Amino acid sequence: MKKLIFLLLTLVCLNLFSQEKQILEPPKVDERVELLSIVFRLAHVDEYSSQVFKLYTDKIENYFGAYKNHELIEFVRKIHEENGIGYDAVMSMAIHLGKAPQFKPLVAFTDTIPDKSLGKENALKFITLLQKFYTDTNCKKFFEENSVLYKNASAQFIPVYNHLDLKWYQNFYGKKPSEKFVIVNGLGNGPGNYGPSIILNDGKKEVYAIMGAWSVDSNGMVKFDINGYFPTLLHEFNHSFVNYLTEQNSKSFEESGKKIYAVVAENMRSQAYGNWKIMINESIVRAGVIKYMRDHNYDKKQIEIEISEQLTRGFLWINELCEDFDNYDQQRDKYPTLESYMPTLIKAYTKYAENINVYESRFDERRPNVLSISEFKNNDQNVNSEIKTISIHFDKPLSGRGFSIRYGSSGKTTFPKIGELKYSEDKKTVIVHVELEKEKEFQFVLFGKRFRTVDGIPMKEYEINFRTK
Repeated sequence: MKKLIFLLLTLVCLNLFSQEKQILEPPKVDERVELLSIVFRLAHVDEYSSQVFKLYTDKIENYFGAYKNHELIEFVRKIHEENGIGYDAVMSMAIHLGKAPQFKPLVAFTDTIPDKSLGKENALKFITLLQKFYTDTNCKKFFEENSVLYKNASAQFIPVYNHLDLKWYQNFYGKKPSEKFVIVNGLGNGPGNYGPSIILNDGKKEVYAIMGAWSVDSNGMVKFDINGYFPTLLHEFNHSFVNYLTEQNSKSFEESGKKIYAVVAENMRSQAYGNWKIMINESIVRAGVIKYMRDHNYDKKQIEIEISEQLTRGFLWINELCEDFDNYDQQRDKYPTLESYMPTLIKAYTKYAENINVYESRFDERRPNVLSISEFKNNDQNVNSEIKTISIHFDKPLSGRGFSIRYGSSGKTTFPKIGELKYSEDKKTVIVHVELEKEKEFQFVLFGKRFRTVDGIPMKEYEINFRTK
């Protein structure tokens, strides 16, 4: 009887593990990703030239170094210079390729698939040359020689993968993901993370989280720190449950989405969120991240920092959206899935749009502002060149974690020679030590990357101009 009970428990555990594995498979190294990373490294494309994981990148250089003038590499240099092909376009190409050595496209290429910067003609020529490169260099041998390294690297990522509570996703969203989510360890990508996707011929969508290698241990082996990698994984996996909802309800979100986007467009575009549809999608995903953090009893301060970060990124309605998520979760008998709650969420976005200017004003009130400068008034044209400090006073205490000062619109020529920077004891004054020349225009800008309140709210850019006598 004991043996029977043990056997049944084992089967149940294996079944649960199998179900979770179907939701999200463990991380792996994808040879297509590595191969294209290698090709663009040989072509000296900056974002694929990192040597952080030197143990591995040295192997690439030693094995492929003699092929830097291969016909494929010359072609890549050409299309990179002419069309700017790099970054996510490279990884998008990788996931659209079939297995080596033919690399048959998994879907028909068009002028925008796998990427509009590549185009159909260049993409097809790339495959032809890639086939030749694979044979000429005996890539198969390289991948076989490094198979153990690949397995060991992905094993390093398992703690990050295991840290993700897969059951929460199904419980909160009320169903399995509509898309297949694939974690790939991009060992040759350095600090670059990419999220390409592909819609296969059967209509199913695969979304990739290609995680770069930006840290190594004392032995030179890549390491995946939970604090560094988990937030990205947590965010990206939410997309698998959210994307189809915003796509299905695109027309219903359009009016409110456009009104909101008109107010936050500049901030969104700076993050490559070029339209209201992406903005809606990202906001729901980010609210999902905050909900996950709350449900897993994250430190209250961590959650506040996360909310402040989303406000800073332009998602000014994030607090209200999180309240709506709580409202949904408290009525699961009425709303078994987030999909069933979408009509209510669409109405909520109408309200967000009506109040977006209120949200903006509310956020601006929390920003730190420059009150005055001790040594002169901004735009003063008669400043003593002998002063050694510029003391800038704020209306709120700053976090005191670094400084963010850059050239102004006039460029380097008007940027003063800056020495030590420090904060006053109450963190409400930034003291800039300077050396000034006589009869010269000076200009510099304070901005919000480091100049933030204690709870993470950044200042708006503030340009300081003056002329010495």
